[in-house]
Amino acid sequence: MSAIAACLQKAGFHVEGSDSAASDRTARLERAGVKVYCGQAAEHLDGVDIVVCSSAISDRNPELCAARERGLPIYDRAEVLNMIAGCFPQSVGIAGCHGKTTATAMCAHVLQECTGSCTAHIGGEDYDYGNFFAGGEGCFVTEVCEYRGNLLKVRPSVAVILNTDADHLECYGSAEALLEAYVTYAQAADAAIVCGEDPIARRVSAVRKFGFGRDCDVRAVNPRSSGGRYSFCLSLRGENYDKIRLNVYGRHHVYNALAAAAVADYYGYPPAHIAGGLQAFRGIRRRFERLGRLNGAEMIADYAHHPREIAAALRTAQELGRGRVFVIFQPHTYSRTRLLFEDFLAVLSSVENLVIYKTFPAREYFDAAGSALTLSEHLPNSLYIESVRELAIYLRCSLRVGDTALFLGAGDIYYAAKQLLRG
Repeated sequence: MSAIAACLQKAGFHVEGSDSAASDRTARLERAGVKVYCGQAAEHLDGVDIVVCSSAISDRNPELCAARERGLPIYDRAEVLNMIAGCFPQSVGIAGCHGKTTATAMCAHVLQECTGSCTAHIGGEDYDYGNFFAGGEGCFVTEVCEYRGNLLKVRPSVAVILNTDADHLECYGSAEALLEAYVTYAQAADAAIVCGEDPIARRVSAVRKFGFGRDCDVRAVNPRSSGGRYSFCLSLRGENYDKIRLNVYGRHHVYNALAAAAVADYYGYPPAHIAGGLQAFRGIRRRFERLGRLNGAEMIADYAHHPREIAAALRTAQELGRGRVFVIFQPHTYSRTRLLFEDFLAVLSSVENLVIYKTFPAREYFDAAGSALTLSEHLPNSLYIESVRELAIYLRCSLRVGDTALFLGAGDIYYAAKQLLRG
């Protein structure tokens, strides 16, 4: 939402908005000339012509209710993204259950390197671009979220699907229904680019398939890890090019890089520029971000909140090859925990030093069946903790030089970790 506000402000609109509390993002918007209110109230809509809202807010939100009562036009986030994308001659929408933010940012770096004219809407904070980058009017790149069918409201020129996995089942009801939504999203675009190793590849006619397999148009050949950072030879339609060295940790990011490379290759940009863009990408905050040290142990934060993402983060931590790994996991939403309960148990049951931190409910109300406490009770290897103070006591008594503390989750666990470092 803050990136859309920045985009509209730059385009010449007068933009105001509200958030539950002040933050670095709201401060950045205010410096750009956006009026930001803390908290929601009906009077904030005085003088407003159009209301844009996130699909994650409650129907009882006072500003949304006031907008309805006043008969104001109301658009959701995805609809506005589609309008913005339509203002550019070319647009790229990057969807998938995992990796959207990183792949979007990688794609922005690649297209900016190739064209010098790319604008990007990113779902996280790129170290160089932030969450909104205004680099020109040639192409628009955006992350496309599947929550509540939002991806069906965005029709980019090129639809990229990184992967399909069971998530947001409280919205779709089944993994098959979610897969069908991805198919519909791909078919609405002028061209589709998909992972050749994902079930989506069998359902969509794609102009490019990416992955490690020999039947993929865009491949990573001879991947190698050095301390968790991967390099590989980029193969485009059967021809191998120079080696690419990524600056981010984890094998899963090779797929994100290949997706960005596939977009650029589809548009006909040279491999050298593709490699230059990928190697210029330095990462996203909260994606295996190194925060500092506590008791000589390294503190790392990662946004992983789905079992598959947790597995990837654990593999990456193991590749670093250091001492003991302590995992502090905060479940994100009760429904995800409840619907994927067995998957969470499977990925977390082998973690030796495991803390389950209180659920970040986001838009949901308490549900005991999907609570962090219930999850912890089914994991005999875990310790349940509810406060930063308890977490500080545990970690200060447990961590030693050479260990790694891995903070996982999409909620406020990131800020809890930063608070621990502040003492």
